[in-house]
Amino acid sequence: MIREIAGLHAQLNIWADEIGDRINTINESLAGIDYNPGRYIMLKPEQTPNTEIREFTAELRACTDDVLSGDDSDLYSEEKFHQVQHLIERFKGREGHADSDRGWTKRVTDVRYWFVFSASERRREDDSEYEVYSDSGGKSGGQKEKLAYTILAASLAYQFKLDTTHSRSRTFRFVVIDEAFGRGSEESARFALDLFKRLGLQLLIVTPLQKIHVIEPYVSAVGFVDNPSGHHSRLRTLTIAQYRQERLAHTLARLQPAAGQGD
Repeated sequence: MIREIAGLHAQLNIWADEIGDRINTINESLAGIDYNPGRYIMLKPEQTPNTEIREFTAELRACTDDVLSGDDSDLYSEEKFHQVQHLIERFKGREGHADSDRGWTKRVTDVRYWFVFSASERRREDDSEYEVYSDSGGKSGGQKEKLAYTILAASLAYQFKLDTTHSRSRTFRFVVIDEAFGRGSEESARFALDLFKRLGLQLLIVTPLQKIHVIEPYVSAVGFVDNPSGHHSRLRTLTIAQYRQERLAHTLARLQPAAGQGD
């Protein structure tokens, strides 16, 4: 049983290392994105301060420290028997504590909870740290959006295995953004769209009409959806050039009666 616990410990450590590797890959993408002029963002994983998880990992180490040492006298000591027994009982769910033990097991064995993350804004000129974002407290809405979009863009680059040095690489990189810019600032929306453009992502953006002027410079076609009867939706597709022509014609048509009245 001690060897089985050692196997569990080893597998959890492998998964934790994989998270570190993924963060390193995302940081490679972030390094190519200007968060501010002359600065970029780097994600920094740190061990969680959560007492539950720290105690669990300490118990795992205590159970398995001597498993691979070849010292059988320590391997099956009574002390280790009780250490393993305590863990197994919590994994199974102790009488009267089954629900809480089930929640505990889920938390401590999910290695994503083993980390907390901060974002370090760094100067390109000397790689020194300009500011650290350990949480979103004290930051304006625009700053929070900008940081979120930067990390999102880097994560997409990782998921799609994008090579930002080859903008025309033959890869499928389609992303649907459903009202992502509905409540954010126009500045943040433009920042995000510039990032996605730099990464060469193929976007389908769902947005209310009041945001169309922000998105217009980044799209090649528009699909206008309405439902005048309340029963059936209609879709009309236009190239961006057609959309601009019709918008201009509509604007001129609205101005002409007013001009006639003035004459």
